[in-house]
Amino acid sequence: MAKTNPSVLARIRRRKHVRKHVKGTAERPRLSVFRSNGHIYAQVINDHRIEDSGQTLVAGSSLEKDFQAQHGKLNKSDRAKELGKIMAERCKEKGIAQVVFDRNGFLYHGRVKALAEGAREGGLQF
Repeated sequence: MAKTNPSVLARIRRRKHVRKHVKGTAERPRLSVFRSNGHIYAQVINDHRIEDSGQTLVAGSSLEKDFQAQHGKLNKSDRAKELGKIMAERCKEKGIAQVVFDRNGFLYHGRVKALAEGAREGGLQF
């Protein structure tokens, strides 16, 4: 019988603890990050109202064809930083200047940190 990976369980436990306190509003939505072994994904989500709960305003990933064509040769951390810059540009187009950073239970290290730094360089405030 297969057992669940303890590191995955620890991340889920951390995510649940953090999500009790981190909420996105209309003025300051939540920038949620997910990373897999090969790629990284980011979404800007509005959690403000119950009827609009979980509405994705902006999304991006390292799997997009345009992104892979331009940044496919970079290592994973550099790709994450470039994705952060792209997310900042897309947020500016939608009129979003401030976000709440949700690392989704991942440690603030490596690709998650690189994405956050890229978003800050792009002009997002958090």
